[in-house]
Amino acid sequence: MHPHVTEVLAKLDEARTGLRQAFEAIRPEQRGVRHWPDRWSAAEVMHHLSLAERRFAGIVRTAIEQAQASGLGAESGPRVPLPDAIVAVQADRVARRTALDPMQPQRDIDAAAAWDMAERARQDLRSVVTGADGLALGSVTASHHAFGPLSVYQWVELVAAHETRHVAQMREIAGALADGPA
Repeated sequence: MHPHVTEVLAKLDEARTGLRQAFEAIRPEQRGVRHWPDRWSAAEVMHHLSLAERRFAGIVRTAIEQAQASGLGAESGPRVPLPDAIVAVQADRVARRTALDPMQPQRDIDAAAAWDMAERARQDLRSVVTGADGLALGSVTASHHAFGPLSVYQWVELVAAHETRHVAQMREIAGALADGPA
C-alpha cells in the first residue's frame, strides 16, 4: 500500500478506536437517551457519522472515477495534509453546527444498528481509497460545501477529524448521563 494511503487510513483507525471507547463508555440502555432535548443521543451521533461518511465516500468515489476516466497516473507527489484551520474547526465543540439535512440522524434509532451502519460506511470509504491505491490521489479533488476543494487524502483526514469531533461529543454525553437526569 502506498505510504500516503497508509497514513490517512491510520488516522481513520485512530479516530474509530476513540469512538468505540467513548461509545462503550455509555451503558447500552442509555445509548438512545437524549440527555438534553436539543442534542443527539449516542445512537443518533453514530447514525449521523454513518450518513456523513457514506456521503463523503460517494464524493471521493466520484472524484476518483472522473480522474481515472481522464487518465489519472501514479502517485508521485507529497501528501498535503488537511489544513490546520479545518482540523481546528472540527475540534471546536463550543461552536455548534447544524448538520446538512441528508446527514440528520433518525430519531430513536437503535444504537447497535447505528454502529453497524457506521462500520459499513467505514468499510465503504476504505474500499474506495484502497481500490485506488497507488494512483495520484493527492491530485484528485472534490469541493466540500464549507471547506472548498480537498484532495482525496484530505477528505479521508476530514472524516477522521469529523469523527474525532463526535468522540468529544460522545464523551460529553457519557459524562452527562453518568451525572444523572438533566
